[in-house]
Order: sequence, then structure tokens, then C-alpha cells
Amino acid sequence: MTEKTATAKDKRQPRPFPKGRPLEEAALEEVRELIGEQPPRRDFLIEYLHLLQDRFGHLAVRHLRALAELLGLSQAEVWEVASFYAHFDLVKEGETPPPALTIRVCDSLSCRMRGAEALAAALAEGLDPRQVRVLRAPCMGRCDRAPAVMLGKRDLSGADAAQVATEARAALADPARARPLPPPAERLAAARARGAWSWIGNGLDAEEVLAALEAAGLRGMGGAGFPTHAKWRIVKDNIARAGEGHVVVNADEGEPGTFKDRHLLETAPHRALEGALIAAEVVGARKVWIYLRDEYPELHALLAEEIAALEEAGIAPPGRIVLRRGAGAYICGEESALIESLEGRRGLPRHRPPYVAEKGLFGAPTLVNNVETLWWASRIVAEGPDIFAVEHNGRRGLRHYSVSGRVKRPGVHLLPAGSTIREVIATAGGMEDGHRFTAFVPGGASSGILPAALDDVPLDFGCLEPHGAFIGSAAVMVLSDRDDVIGAARNFLAFFAHESCGQCTPCRAGCVKALQLMEAPWDAERLERLAAIMRDASICGLGQAAPNAFQTVLRHFPEAAGGK
Repeated sequence: MTEKTATAKDKRQPRPFPKGRPLEEAALEEVRELIGEQPPRRDFLIEYLHLLQDRFGHLAVRHLRALAELLGLSQAEVWEVASFYAHFDLVKEGETPPPALTIRVCDSLSCRMRGAEALAAALAEGLDPRQVRVLRAPCMGRCDRAPAVMLGKRDLSGADAAQVATEARAALADPARARPLPPPAERLAAARARGAWSWIGNGLDAEEVLAALEAAGLRGMGGAGFPTHAKWRIVKDNIARAGEGHVVVNADEGEPGTFKDRHLLETAPHRALEGALIAAEVVGARKVWIYLRDEYPELHALLAEEIAALEEAGIAPPGRIVLRRGAGAYICGEESALIESLEGRRGLPRHRPPYVAEKGLFGAPTLVNNVETLWWASRIVAEGPDIFAVEHNGRRGLRHYSVSGRVKRPGVHLLPAGSTIREVIATAGGMEDGHRFTAFVPGGASSGILPAALDDVPLDFGCLEPHGAFIGSAAVMVLSDRDDVIGAARNFLAFFAHESCGQCTPCRAGCVKALQLMEAPWDAERLERLAAIMRDASICGLGQAAPNAFQTVLRHFPEAAGGK
């Protein structure tokens, strides 16, 4: 040590407090009280963040510091998880917390068609920003009631500005007015009266179930369309080798235009719950995890009650079914990102392989199915494969189409998988008066935009790919001569740019660059080169499918794009 270094060291003064943010005992006690008596668990991090957000209306740094202490994590790790999800409000020292009441107005395509922009502007102008926060939000899964509006946790979709403002002022005086209302769902007693859960105690023959699913031709209804019986068998074999495994119900439908899973859960939740337990019995899984998007607070309350009822009735042992909330991240609909979130981390998709079926939740083989797939599985087991194996237009199967846009009866419509867009529109009551059908989105924002001239193509797996699109989540959005396909495509790319997890450059930067190139006139050559890069180099389906929005417009609506 040199004389100069020694002199400098001697002049240092002792720190008056430890390095880093000090731990407040009061904050620690508040967090402990919310967590309860159970030992803190790392994978419960997002659940703990929800408890803090619900209790205090935001996430204060003092509470995040205390939570990090209890979980044995760094403050940076807790912060990076909390800041990843849109529904958490992080507040640093000296910052003003958000108002007590938040109104979210959807800005996705179906809601914009129904006046969401004007509604959000009117609310922002007419309400005191010190008391009420008005936010524009991505798709909230209520496209059939557009424009979608959430007052706190209460659904006010379809209400006008005056009605929402009146309810907001009432909720400021009575916070109960901002709580969710229970949907008119079939409860356990009614489900058992129609024969649900009759196999409990009698067991299931796994091979018979797999054979029934194969005979029905059921495929994954989340968008991938992988044969359900084959997926279950792969996971079953992997669990047999590993000795443990899980079933995950993907109820995080965030694709703009999609709301079929919400409809199925708020009408007949026990079909999906039964399908999940049937899947667990067949593949040999120890636990069933339900990952429900945070935009469905009324379903969270409903499912919590029905899971408790199943436990009380002895149908499901306590802890067999675990209900978890998302926190406002579209990317968590991707199954590997969903599993990361279930484990209490940011929803970053995993590189593949390994596949989720081999190494999923907590490192064990995991079966991930969406709500509709499990809903159909329970019906097929109870009623036989013929209930699903309906043939139409040379296609086989049934499908719940989420229909929104310029139709008279938006909603979930059950039709054969071989149905055309004309048949879907007719089932939805036809076009709105004064509107002429010009274009449609067949399967959500990532599926592309197609012209009305393709009205004879079945809306099913493998039928739309020759036209540059795919069926995806069967979220059908109908456009008319009063709508702008360029505006629709830009709306979709803005959504993807906002929802990209940021993990890979092709998606993170590609979506933003695409929006810039979609300023009129479009540069078709550069957009196509960008699309190739995004498809080839993005980690997950978000970046790979996002170009569909502008590529289908370039292909089918070149005059609208005005490209060079």
C-alpha cells in the first residue's frame, strides 16, 4: 500500500447507516401481515405484489424493500419483476401515488370502432385528475361490449361518458362501487346436477380418454392447433419418467379481439375445471395451476369460490388447484413466459428447446392448455367424441368464435370449424345497418387482415395460411367500408410494440421500426425485409407473427398502403 493510498483511507469517515436503502420495521410488519403466517415463497412474488397493490393502491419502495428482505432477494430483482407488469404502480420516495380510483378504457381495434378514443378524452376532461386516473389500456377481453371500460375492478363496458363519470363519482364516496360483480355462472351444485364430476371416486382410464380425444379430433384452441391427445401423451410419458409434473390452465387470453375463454368461464366454469382435473389424472400431474389474466377480476372471485367449493365437497384435495393472477402482460399468454410468471419472475419467453412438456414449471414436465381446449375435453369425456366431431365444408370439429366489430350481435358464437366469414357474420346478426363488409381479422391481431373477397375460405387450421394469415384464437373482427385497414394495421403494431417483452432486438426494435415505416406512403420493400428478420430471429410468436398485420395489407390492400 502506498503512502498516498494509506492517507486517503485514513481520512474516510464511517457511514452513519448501512449502504443501500434502509429497512423500515413498520413496512416489514405491514408486508408480513399481508403475507400471512405461511413461510414466504419466491414463486409467490407476483401474488405478494398484488396484495400490496390491492391494499395500498400502489407499490411503495419501502414495501418492496421489506418484501425483498422477507424473500431473501435483492431489491433490484423485486423491482425488475414489479416494473415488468403494467398493473403495478411503483412509487419512489418523494413521488405522488396515483389517485384512489383508476378508469381503464381499451384502445384496441374493436373498441376504437365503438368510440373508445372519444370516451377516454371525455372522461379525462370531465373528471378531476387528482381523484380519478384515466388510462388507455390494451385489449381487456370485453370486445363484445365495446368500448371496454373498467372502473377500478368493475366492468362498465358499453357505458357512455356520462354514465361512467357518474359511477366514478359514486365510487369515490363508496369504494364498493368499484368492486367486481359476480357473473351469472353455473355453480357446483348445478354442475353436479347435470352429471359433472361423476367420475370422481371411480377413476379414469387414461387410454380411453386419450382415444376419445383422438377420435374427436380435438386440437389446442389457444392458436397452435397441436392435437390434444398427442400433447397429453407426450406429457404423460415425460411425467412417468420424471416422477412429477403439472397441468397449467392458460386463462391469459390477451390477443386483441379474443374473449371466448372469459365467456366460457363466466357461464360454465366447471367444464374447464373438470377438464383440467381430467388432464391431471390422465398425465399423472400432482397439481393444476390456473393462470388468469388480471383484467378478469370477477372471474378471479368466482373461481376462488368454486375451487373452495370443490375442496369442501372432497372433489379436489386442498391445494390441488392453485389460482394465480397475471398482472397486465400480453406476452404471458405464451406458455413459456406464462411459466416464468408463475415462478415469480418477469414473463420472458424461454429459448427452445427444452420444451415445456419436458422441462416446465419448477423444472418438471408441464401440460399447458387453454380454457377452451379443457372445456371441450371435459365434454368429450362425458358425452363422447361425436359431440365435437361435426363436419362442415370438408372440415371437422367445433369452435367458439369471438366476434366483434361491425356486426349486430357481437359475442361468442359456436359454429363448425369449417364455417366461412359470411356464415360467422350471419350468425352474429349480419352487418350493422349502413355498413358494407370490406375486410376481416380471422384470429386476433397477430393473424392478419383479409379482404371480404375471401368469404368462402373455412376459418380453420391450415386454411388461411395460403393467404398469409391463420386462425389463431378465432378472434374475428369485422370491418366495414367506414373503417381504415391502414389504421387497423397500425393499431396492431402499436399494440405489439407496447407489449413486447424487450428480450430480443428483432421484436423490440422491429415493431417500433415497422410503425415508422407504416407512415404513408408505405415502403413495401423495407417492410418485407424487416418482416423476414422478425420472423427468423425473434424468440417467440409475438415478434414472429407481428408482421402479419402489415404483410397482409401489402398483399391484399396494396392501393390502401400506397407503397412505393
